[in-house]
Amino acid sequence: MQQATTLTPYQKIVILLLSLTQFTVVLDFMLMSPLGDLLIKELKITPSQFGIVVSSYAIAAGVSGFFTASFADKFDRKKLLLVFYAGFILGTLLCGISSSFEFLVFARIITGVFGGVISSISLAIIADLFTINQRGRVMSFIQMGFGMSQILGIPLSLFIANSWNWKMPFFMIVGLAVVVFLVIIVYMKPVKEHLNLERLPALQHMFQTFKNKNYQIGFVATMFMSLGGYLMMPWGSAYSVNNIGISQDELPLMFMVVGLVTFAIMPIAGILSDKFNKFYVFAASSILMVISVLIYTQLPKVSLTMLILVNVLMMMGIMARMIPSQALAASIPEMKDRGAFMSINSSLQQLAGGIAALIGGWIVIQKDEMSPLENFDILGYLVVAIILINIYLTYRVHQYVTSKNQA
Repeated sequence: MQQATTLTPYQKIVILLLSLTQFTVVLDFMLMSPLGDLLIKELKITPSQFGIVVSSYAIAAGVSGFFTASFADKFDRKKLLLVFYAGFILGTLLCGISSSFEFLVFARIITGVFGGVISSISLAIIADLFTINQRGRVMSFIQMGFGMSQILGIPLSLFIANSWNWKMPFFMIVGLAVVVFLVIIVYMKPVKEHLNLERLPALQHMFQTFKNKNYQIGFVATMFMSLGGYLMMPWGSAYSVNNIGISQDELPLMFMVVGLVTFAIMPIAGILSDKFNKFYVFAASSILMVISVLIYTQLPKVSLTMLILVNVLMMMGIMARMIPSQALAASIPEMKDRGAFMSINSSLQQLAGGIAALIGGWIVIQKDEMSPLENFDILGYLVVAIILINIYLTYRVHQYVTSKNQA
């Protein structure tokens, strides 16, 4: 059993700032699922086209991450964070002024190029500033941005979208992100200890990191984590409205309750990940997710309360496995490789997610904008198979990290 060390006041400031960036980036990304039914109906697009909207962000983020990996360890990580956060703000603004399917895809590409890399930069900062016994707690606090986006961000955004139009939530995100950007400039110190380490030329460094066999199992495990999420997530609101039978006005309440539970479970998952074997925490939460996915994708028309309970169960599994998985991933690379590793890892995650969203769009069928989604149960079976494979892959990561720490 491992004991976590005390966090310094400055470390707490860094956690807060990274959590705020995570909140805005995650909210921008997560909005696409709850807005999905509105977008499909207002833009008059098909589920397959909506899959393209979702995947355009992910694929752009993946390509951007590979490019970023070639120079991520050459710069102060604070400056890198600021540059990509500024690009994310621009992309989100473009989403707000979109008026067609084609322009929205373009805006999501811009947002993905910049926003999709921010998580990997944040993870590199965490790996540089926090010890292995602190990272589980730190990851849980950073991921609380995910929970807050559901407790406050998504319900408020859906209320605004239902009251005005689907574009307004993006303007809200831009306003908040500008404030966070300015606070980072003022309060975060440079993160450049890694610059003192001897390293290879940029592109060579990236390829050497990618070819490192000890790192590759981590890359594959991360890809499988992403595959499962992107297969189902984009269709959540459309499934709830058209298959389960709840109304658009009930969606904010569902996301708020699920977000509250997520917010509560993440610190607990972080503490458990630091105190106990991270793989065991991951495996147990994965089994919980398997059970909840099978229930969720087979639901008949049920009450809002029952749908919320199933979503809560599923989200508990998702978040409780994400935290130990990310903590293990951050422990794989050496310090000199962390920026490149995190960028490549994020790229593969996003690319896998983009492919999964496209596949999901091909599998899911909707005869017209008011009809139920068909073949949603098939997505559930695919997700379960991916989760089971991912348990084995994460066990391999756990073995490597354990042997590395012992050495």
